[in-house]
Amino acid sequence: MSDVLVTATELRDALAAGGFADGGPVRVLDVRWRLDRPDGLPEYRAGHIPGAQYVDLDHELAAHGEPTDGRHPLPPVEALQEAARRWGIDDGDTVVVYDDLKNLSSARAWWLLRYAGVADVRLLDGSLRAWTDAGFDAETGDATPPAPGSVTLAYGALPVLPLDEVAGFADGALLLDARAGERYRGEVEPIDPRAGHVPGAVSAPTTENVGADGRFLAPEALRARFTELGALPGVEVGVYCGSGVTAAHQAVALTLAGFTPRVFPGSWSQWSNHPELPVATGAEPR
Repeated sequence: MSDVLVTATELRDALAAGGFADGGPVRVLDVRWRLDRPDGLPEYRAGHIPGAQYVDLDHELAAHGEPTDGRHPLPPVEALQEAARRWGIDDGDTVVVYDDLKNLSSARAWWLLRYAGVADVRLLDGSLRAWTDAGFDAETGDATPPAPGSVTLAYGALPVLPLDEVAGFADGALLLDARAGERYRGEVEPIDPRAGHVPGAVSAPTTENVGADGRFLAPEALRARFTELGALPGVEVGVYCGSGVTAAHQAVALTLAGFTPRVFPGSWSQWSNHPELPVATGAEPR
């Protein structure tokens, strides 16, 4: 499909062949995670793509620090590298990630591994539903642990937006808020200490980037959407969400649309824990 997405059939064929025609050996990661049910291991054990290794988003794709760091700060690269080797990843492998939630959580693995220098990371378009709807076999229990990998990781392969640059960025570029509109407007805030959004940010719920089947919209449709939101030629695009998870999903959509987004990893959970930073509510004029 692209260098970002794969279909269930393409993945099945690559697993049977030992790799993609345009990639390396395939490593599949299952990233089940939901805000209300962060431990996805029971669902993984109930049925997953054969050979897929379970990834714990809260503990392997995030660190845990002070509230001022946000709810899902990036893990130390050494810790991520240790986990990636445990998943069996070597330099040059093609990594395919998926979840059971329209890739809203597995996108975190896609973005983080790419940021850490893994060049070929792809999402199963339509997530696990696409695999099961195609009638392909699932595996239960825990997959056989792979031989330890030897991948070497280093952060910096993708552009990011650190906390101290966010306010200035929103003044002169396009900053997209990937959360639901009611959280952006400050009508509700179930998790973080303050309701609202970064002043100057534009509401762009990432759930609108996929169809009812959980597959991403066509690149031209995504590009039209972001252009309407203000992603014009020469304008940088940044994105944040609640804690840096679904911002990665928005980054996937932006990448498919031909943009090079900058992710604010700390997102609203970090911004709202800094009382010295301003908060806006309601709808921003465009």
